[in-house]
Amino acid sequence: MSDIKITIIDREGEAHTIDAPTDMNMNLMEVIRSYELAPEGTIGICGGMAMCASCQCYMLNYEHMLPEKSIEEEDMLDQAFLVEDNSRLSCQIPITEELDGLEVKIAPASE
Repeated sequence: MSDIKITIIDREGEAHTIDAPTDMNMNLMEVIRSYELAPEGTIGICGGMAMCASCQCYMLNYEHMLPEKSIEEEDMLDQAFLVEDNSRLSCQIPITEELDGLEVKIAPASE
């Protein structure tokens, strides 16, 4: 089993450095939910299908290491609020060993 360290800044601005498993086929949204870093029902509403933007995060580093955005992710971000150049849907970011040290900030809820 191999865990990596990821720093996630929650919607209140608090940084959490957590261990994320690389051997469980998880994505970043699932890790955020498992550590309860966003109120239940406010992130990953579509279940990780890139059909909502509730899991939008700002990538603070490692942008070049992430998989390219799919057409579905691009389309969803085009419809989302508060999108930045470094915005990604966390459900589309698989947890891999290469992302050790990743830093992300959860985007504000678009209520």
